[in-house]
Amino acid sequence: MCRSIKTLRPPVLPEEATEDDIHAAALQYVRKVSGFRAPAAHNREVFERAVAEVAEATRKLLDGLEVRGSSATTRRTAPAAAGSGDAA
Repeated sequence: MCRSIKTLRPPVLPEEATEDDIHAAALQYVRKVSGFRAPAAHNREVFERAVAEVAEATRKLLDGLEVRGSSATTRRTAPAAAGSGDAA
């Protein structure tokens, strides 16, 4: 487990995870799995694509989670296409 990746769901995170939170977690995950802090030029495209795909999977996970015992709904509201153009 990457120690620098924090839990992004309530009640651990008091507010909704931001796009920056999600991107940072995805970046840390890809760095850990690949073994590279920063990719070489010939690996940059695949590295950045992996970060975008992990971030998208994280958004979908957080959007679908329901936390029992929570007084309010904890599902994330989907951002209006904000940050969705960073893949491909």
